[in-house]
Amino acid sequence: MPKSREWHLVARPQGWPAPDDFALVETEVPEPGPGQILVRNLYLSVDPYMRGRMNDVKSYAPPYALDAPMHGGAVGRVVASAAEGVAVGDHVLHGLGWREYALVDAADAVVVDPARAPLTAYLGVLGMTGMTAYAGLLRVAAMAEGDVVFVSGAAGAVGGQVGQIARLKGASRVIGSAGSAEKVRLLVEEYGFDAAFNYKDGPVAEQLAAAAPDGIDVYFDNVGGEHLEAAIGALRVHGRAALCGAIAQYNATEPVRGPRNLGLMVGRRLTLRGFLVHDHQDLRPEFVREVGGWLRDGRLRHRETVVEGIENNLEAFLGLLRGDNTGKMIVALPAQ
Repeated sequence: MPKSREWHLVARPQGWPAPDDFALVETEVPEPGPGQILVRNLYLSVDPYMRGRMNDVKSYAPPYALDAPMHGGAVGRVVASAAEGVAVGDHVLHGLGWREYALVDAADAVVVDPARAPLTAYLGVLGMTGMTAYAGLLRVAAMAEGDVVFVSGAAGAVGGQVGQIARLKGASRVIGSAGSAEKVRLLVEEYGFDAAFNYKDGPVAEQLAAAAPDGIDVYFDNVGGEHLEAAIGALRVHGRAALCGAIAQYNATEPVRGPRNLGLMVGRRLTLRGFLVHDHQDLRPEFVREVGGWLRDGRLRHRETVVEGIENNLEAFLGLLRGDNTGKMIVALPAQ
């Protein structure tokens, strides 16, 4: 059997992750045992939540172990199978990324069809990030027709889909923030946002007030920090915020100051609700049906940033934290 390369976490990052915190390790490729499949990974997902799992703290998911392979979403081709119902040549979605070959319990893998959608779509627009956008906007934030919606990190894999779903579901106005003039143009010209701004151009609260002078009803938060405080200030009576992530503070080494205007929540009867996509899996059939239809008829667009090679997996992840990506960040591995 060939060798496999996999990324290990060898030290807990302090602040921004550094290359010395990781190692690319060569290992033997194992044979599958009963109920297992061996997968040659073709596409690996890197996602912001992975930064939190590098810390040795109690959270909704266990931290990555030191000197062991990291993991995340991946799609690959089955090259050996000892499991009923999964054949050599099938393509599967599973959770053992950050490596070239993965030994997966078949019960933890989902067979996907490359004829129905590109394999990368199962990591993004039809995968976890797409489902996060769908559940967060429609269930957690309870967006209704006519709402004014603001999305931070709107050129990312989740944010870009949130804004488009809001538009398709009848929002009266959709506003997004992003980190470059090019991304702002993407939001308006391709994704159909009504307004967008570059948060680096000035205070978020001022730019949001200019884009939504009458306030907002729904905020989808991917960033936290200044964005969250600005959104609280802009939310109207009975406004709702779905708190998905806080990438602005993932690498902080000191305690992060919370929003200073939480007192507004009482008089305006606001709801700020954090959520995890795993709690809303009952929506998956509806999500696949509706989003799949929008994709087929061209009403929903998506972008991907693809980095080639397992050796560049870490750089892809660091680029994600810097905001280098437009849409879903994916690492492509050569088929063998």
